[in-house]
Formats: sequence, structure tokens, C-alpha cells
Amino acid sequence: MFIGGLDIGTSGCKITVYDDKGNFIENHYKEYDSVHSDGLHEIDANEIIKAIKEIIGQTQNIPEALGITSFGESCVLLDKDDNVLDNVMLYTDPRADISSFDRATVMNTAGCPLHGMFSLPKVVWIKKNKPEIYEKCDKILLMEDFVVYLLTGNACIDYSLATRTMAFDIRKKEWSREIFDMAGIEIEKMSKPVPCGTMVGISNKFGLKDTKIVVCGQDQIASAVGAGAFEPGVAVDGSGTVECITPVFESIPDDLTTCDHGFPFIPYFDGNYVCYAFSFTGGASLKWFRDNFAKDEKYSALDASVSDKCSSVMVLPHFAGAATPYMDAEAKALIANVTLETSKYDIYKAVMEGVAYEMRTNMEALCDFGINPKKMFATGGGSKSPVWLQVKADVLGMPITVIDAPEVGTLGAIMITGCAVGAFESLKSASEIYIKIGKTYEPNAEKHAAYSEIFEKYRRMYKIAKELR
Repeated sequence: MFIGGLDIGTSGCKITVYDDKGNFIENHYKEYDSVHSDGLHEIDANEIIKAIKEIIGQTQNIPEALGITSFGESCVLLDKDDNVLDNVMLYTDPRADISSFDRATVMNTAGCPLHGMFSLPKVVWIKKNKPEIYEKCDKILLMEDFVVYLLTGNACIDYSLATRTMAFDIRKKEWSREIFDMAGIEIEKMSKPVPCGTMVGISNKFGLKDTKIVVCGQDQIASAVGAGAFEPGVAVDGSGTVECITPVFESIPDDLTTCDHGFPFIPYFDGNYVCYAFSFTGGASLKWFRDNFAKDEKYSALDASVSDKCSSVMVLPHFAGAATPYMDAEAKALIANVTLETSKYDIYKAVMEGVAYEMRTNMEALCDFGINPKKMFATGGGSKSPVWLQVKADVLGMPITVIDAPEVGTLGAIMITGCAVGAFESLKSASEIYIKIGKTYEPNAEKHAAYSEIFEKYRRMYKIAKELR
């Protein structure tokens, strides 16, 4: 049996196919562009669909079951004829309206901060500022359920992605009518919430052949599954466009003031929960550097050119605002300690270190609320850089283990999908078939001490950058 995973990201989409014995069959990827100009951060949903059609068309072994996972927050507005009404605002786009929402209600019901990155505040902004668009709107879909709807005709969204709207009751596992009423948005426009791992239909579209379609959650959830993070005390570092740490824990904390720092709570498997500690520009920071200063060089060549020493250059990587624990959409990046002797490779490594310092900032904030992972797995494009992995291990003072798979997110979707269609009894049994552990990067005690001294200076950079706005 061939099982596939389709992962829809902000910079590209990929499909991976394995068989039910754990053998990798094939993988295809298609990149697309998002628009970052005049302060707007958008993506064309039609371009995403074109890319999905292309990679499915390239797939020689059509899967019997296909799991869908995607990035979060961003929503697609469709008219009654299923036409896309406008470009999709990304989570980093500053346009949003939170004026009608009650902070305590959002925090205690949706388990997330009151923030403009989520879907509902952006829809409120559209309704107020583009009324001609909203008047035509028949459906509001996030990326997972948008693709599921086009494939099956069934508009279903899993619980984890539903939490990214800021309007999903994480205890009752249903839309919060109270929050939708605050927004003045019709709840009927939304997809039906279902548990992650639900088979929602069969598709013959885009080149599929009687393929069972399964909702597999936000990409960070799929990556956590693909890394085998099932038990409390384990965390996953998903290093893609966004840098996201996903720790697993048993229950929602009594103290939900964690939400004030941006940490959301998301239903997971086996009654557990996860939260996200993230930077908007993890891998995007490196891409920004490469595109502007080393366009003709590959990341591997850049890695080979950096010094083994801790960099004296410091980078605050808030290139698209600051996520947790600041939740500051107006935050700006800062590069310090540059001299005439500074090379582009020094700045490149400093960008790597800056993202690692952001991770440490978040890990320390999580510890304050009793979430203290001891074990970390690395996934995503950043996990393919030995230099960056060692920097992270040294900055955090924690071992980081790589998952040996072409794409961990799609692998997680494949595991979830296999369970949904009865190929495996549980995710743990699926993990025994699919997950292969790669190298563990142990922290260097001397470098950890050096980085800890620099980190004390790094803590002050956010305040300095804020004063300079």
C-alpha cells in the first residue's frame, strides 16, 4: 500500500510517498513566491493549487491514501462558486483588527493570545476595509481545509489548525460562538472541526485515483509526529521558514498567562497538548541573508566558510516582527558589532546564532511556566545544516537529535494517515516502522559557557531595537 503526505508551506509544497512497510518511494517539491512589499505579506492561493497539481502530476506511485498538512493562520476567502476572492494574508502581515475582542475570553477559551496574526482578526479587517470582498465571501478556509475541500468537496478542518483562528474552544473542541459574535463574523462560513487523523473523503482530482484524504493538522503537529514526539518532556525544533519549538505536555496549565507571551495550547494525541514557541523568521532569516548577500552560493558552501568560533557579531532576527515571547508585530531586526574586518560569513553565522538565542529566550520563558523539555528532535530544512545544529546545541546546552527522513512533516502525515485508514494500530506502532534516528549533536561545554555570556548581552538587544524605532 502506498501512503502519501502533502505538506503545504509558505514558500513551497511537497509530496512524499512511502509504502506501508516503511520504504521511501518518492518525493517532489515545488517552490512558489510570497509577496513582501509596502508592508504587506501575501501569497496567491491559486499559485499554491497550481504547485500542488504539478507535484501530484509528477508522482509516479499514486498513493491510496493522502494526508494533508499545512502552515497555519492564513485563510482563503471563497465566493459561492469557489473562486478565490483575494490574495491570502500571511501570519506576518500587519493588517488585522483586534478591537472587538475580549482578551480574557480569547485566552481562557481559545488558549491563545489576543493577536493579529490569527485568522479571525484578519477577516475582521477585511470586512471593515474591503467590504466588497467580504460581501461575496461564502467560505472561510485555512490552507489545510482549502485543499481538502477542493479535493473532496468536504470542508473539514482538524482541531490543531482550527486553534490558529483564535476562535476554537480547546476544551469543548468546537468553534466558540461567543468569539465569533465578538468578531461579527458568521460561524457558518467556517469548516467543520474534526480530530486530527480523520478521513474526510475520497478524491480523483489533480491526478489522484480513488485516494482517501485525511486531515493531518498544522505542519508543526505533523512534524512532531514524524519525529516521534509522543511523550511529555520531549520537544521538536521545526526549522523551516518559521523556527518553532513544539514541546509535548500532559494538560493545559492552570496559569494561562502564558498566553500573554504568545504561547498557545493545541490539542494533541492521547489526551496530551503541545504549544508553540516560535520565531517568525528562522530559516527565512538565512534566506534573507543569502538572497541579499550571497545569491550565487548554496547554504552548504556558506556553512563551510564560517568560523568555528562564537561570532562577535550579534543579530536580533526580528525581520518580520517578533513572535514569542514578545508578540510584537512592529519589532525590527538589529545587527550589531560590525567592523571593516567583518565578512559576510561572520554575519551569516551571527544570523544562525541569533535564531538560536531566540530559541533559548523561549525555552527559558517556557520553563517559568513549568514546561521544561529535556530532549529535542530536529526537523525541517534547518536540520540539514550540521553547523546550525551544533550552534543550537551549544547555545541551548541541550543535545539535539536529527530525524533521518527526507521530509519529517510529510512522514508524520503519512503515519497519521496510515492509522486513519487502518494500516497501523497506533502512532507508536507506525513510528517503529518509519522513524529512523540520525545523529545527535552534543553541546560543547566551553562554547556553551561562551554563548551564555553573549546571551546575557543578547537579552538587551530587543529593548535597544525597540527604542530605535
